[in-house]
Amino acid sequence: MNPQASLQIEALLRAVALAPQSLLMLDYDGTLAPFRNDPEDALPYPGLLPAIQTIAGTGKSRIVIISGRNAHDVMPLLGIEPCPEIWGLHGLQRLLPDGSCHLLPLERHTLEALAWAERELRQAGLQDSAEFKPGSIAVHWRGIGRTQAQGVRTRVLALWKPLARTTGLHLLEFDGGLEICAPEADKGDAVLTLMNEMNPHTPAAYLGDDTTDEPAFEAIGCRGLSVLVRLQWRPTAARVWLKPPDELLEFLSCWLEASRNRITDNESTIAVNQ
Repeated sequence: MNPQASLQIEALLRAVALAPQSLLMLDYDGTLAPFRNDPEDALPYPGLLPAIQTIAGTGKSRIVIISGRNAHDVMPLLGIEPCPEIWGLHGLQRLLPDGSCHLLPLERHTLEALAWAERELRQAGLQDSAEFKPGSIAVHWRGIGRTQAQGVRTRVLALWKPLARTTGLHLLEFDGGLEICAPEADKGDAVLTLMNEMNPHTPAAYLGDDTTDEPAFEAIGCRGLSVLVRLQWRPTAARVWLKPPDELLEFLSCWLEASRNRITDNESTIAVNQ
C-alpha cells in the first residue's frame, strides 16, 4: 500500500461527495475490459457495468469513455442505457449520448501520410494483421507466438518509424500492437476539452492502462486524479496504480458511495499499489 496514493484517492472521493457534479473518464480496452484476441469478445470485467450504470443514475457524475477504438464499436460492448458519451479514435471522434457523432477533420498532409503508411504495409504483405480506422492504422500481433510477434513488430517499425519522423504522424505502441495515428488529436486533447467544459473545481479522474493513455494522464495533471489500471506496474505519469478487476471495482464502488453522499472514513480508503 502506498499511503500517499491512498490519501489522493481519499481526497478525490471527499471532493466527489461534496461537489454537485464530478467527471469520471475511463479508457475501455485493458481498463474496463481485459484484452482479447477478438476485439468483439472484450467484454467488461464482471460487476463493472452495473457499478458504472448506477453511478450514472445518481445524476452527479458525468461519465465519458475515451478509447482508441471507433466509438460506434465500443457502444454495444458497454450495454449502458442511456449510453454515455464516448470519444473514439484517440480523441478524433466524439459520440454524444443523443447519437450525434463529430469527427475532427484531418489535414491533407495527414491523409496523404496515412495513405503512404497503408501502401507500405500492403507492399510488405502485412495488411492481414492491420485494422484500418479513420485517422489511424493499427497492426495487431496479440494471440500469435512470441517470436512471430517480434518479427511483425520489427518489420512494422522499420516501415513506419522513418515515416512518422518525416510526416509528423504519431507512432503508438500498445499492448499487443503498434498504431500510426493522425497528429490532430490524442486522448489528452479529449481530456482537456472535457475538463474545460466543466466548472474548474469539478472533481475529475482519468483511468487508463496503456502508453496511449499517457497524454491523458499528463493532461489531467493536478486538476484531477490519474489512475493506472493494470495488473503489472509500468513507468507512468499516473499518480495512482490499481489492479483490475477487484481494486478497480472497489474504486468505482467508493465513487458511487461518494456520489450518494454516504462516504465514511472506512469507505474512503482504498488499498492501492505503487
